[in-house]
Amino acid sequence: MAWLWKKSKPEANALSPLDRDNIPQHVAVIMDGNGRWAKQRGLPRVAGHHAGMKAVKRITIAADELGVKTLTMYAFSTENWTRPREEVDYLMRLPSEFLAIELQELIEKNVQVRMTGWREGLPAHTLAALDQAEADTRHNTGLILNFALNYGSRREILEAVKTVAREAEAGTLDLDKLDEETFTKKLLTADLPDPDLLIRTSGEIRLSNFMLWQSAYTEFWFSNRYWPDFGKEDFEEAVREYQRRTRRYGGLK
Repeated sequence: MAWLWKKSKPEANALSPLDRDNIPQHVAVIMDGNGRWAKQRGLPRVAGHHAGMKAVKRITIAADELGVKTLTMYAFSTENWTRPREEVDYLMRLPSEFLAIELQELIEKNVQVRMTGWREGLPAHTLAALDQAEADTRHNTGLILNFALNYGSRREILEAVKTVAREAEAGTLDLDKLDEETFTKKLLTADLPDPDLLIRTSGEIRLSNFMLWQSAYTEFWFSNRYWPDFGKEDFEEAVREYQRRTRRYGGLK
């Protein structure tokens, strides 16, 4: 894995034009810092999540304008259920609130909405909003806006291993022929490419159980900025840093 740290003083060429022939096709984002953003302002944590919803729209537009093909937003992890009930309930209302406001514009922009995660445990109103958005945008051919909701990578990998075991026991899969490509098809992200670039906000430097298998050769970029303050310029700075790197995938170039 390769990682990139946001510099406190960007280099002189930080504002150089982006190479439109070298745009990451799949960008994954760990949207972190909503609660701390709210605390700094003397606001309840849910106010930070509400502000973070606006950042989702900003970055979706920025990614679409750059030509990113897939944007995966880590919206709620399998571990987030341990948070206070009031906060969890509010987070579960955000998809319906966001989509009620933004869905029509997403449709007009040819964006396809998807969800990666487990449906069990999610409230009916959350699922209804996501199901409607997926149905209304299913035939769109532009940016894939993929919400990782009730998602955890360790569980994803374990479930894939169980699938492999069941298929091997049933005789429909030859373990001697099991390779990375076959295993990848057992994951929740089977129809998506691995992330080229992963962004995490708020200054934390960890994956937090997010796309562990898929991020084997992803370029990492960490920002001190809290997610509600993250904007188009920050996103473009991450892409610039990505373009400065040479991706070797374990080999030499």
